[in-house]
Amino acid sequence: MSEHFPAPAAAAPLVVFDFDHTLCDGDAGTGFYRWLIGRAWWRGLLALLVAPVAGPMLAFLPTRKRGISAFVWAGSVGERLSLDALIDRYVALHETKLRASALPIALAVFAEHRHKGDRVVVATGAPPRLARAILERVAGDADLPVLGTELGPGCGGLVVARHCHHAMKLAMLRDAGFTQPVAVAYSDSSADLPLLQTAQHPVVVNPKPARVALFRRVLPPGTPILHWGCPGRAGARGQGEAE
Repeated sequence: MSEHFPAPAAAAPLVVFDFDHTLCDGDAGTGFYRWLIGRAWWRGLLALLVAPVAGPMLAFLPTRKRGISAFVWAGSVGERLSLDALIDRYVALHETKLRASALPIALAVFAEHRHKGDRVVVATGAPPRLARAILERVAGDADLPVLGTELGPGCGGLVVARHCHHAMKLAMLRDAGFTQPVAVAYSDSSADLPLLQTAQHPVVVNPKPARVALFRRVLPPGTPILHWGCPGRAGARGQGEAE
């Protein structure tokens, strides 16, 4: 059952959460795409064939969308089930693992913002239905706005239509009607620097240790860099803006 939260007022502060390594440990979209590919030997072969070109594309922001598209296509070409049905099946098969990925500190901060009446939105690189389904199970939150990477038809399968990532994340927030200034933003990723630098109060959570110096250099002095429970990630123990 979904927990009851007050409806945000029109002028309520806008609070944006990333999803992967912020609310849950791991990369939800990558896990789903790997499952798509792993359902048949020939899909795995297709992924191997596209990997020499698509794999290196993942390392660079300008080409990341195309790289992801190639692997999503390998996992979905010729598929008869809808994307929603595939996501529902994946979540049902992996529910125990997905529940275990939830980060309790993160969910406490998340719920506190909701209780305060803030206008909370999740903006993630994962497909939105996937992130929403996970949040419904781990946080009891069925009516939360979730923006994510949009998949659409292409070459007989699915490809990335809009990748909710880097500067595109801000564009998708605006397109969804979230046009007020971002009061607080939570993310682990340097790819979210456009969002963090736009926010009045950026909060870095669970960053890769090698990225801490970058965050300290480009974000305002005193920006919290917190550890919310992801193994191998950096940051000080704490809860951030909702404390």
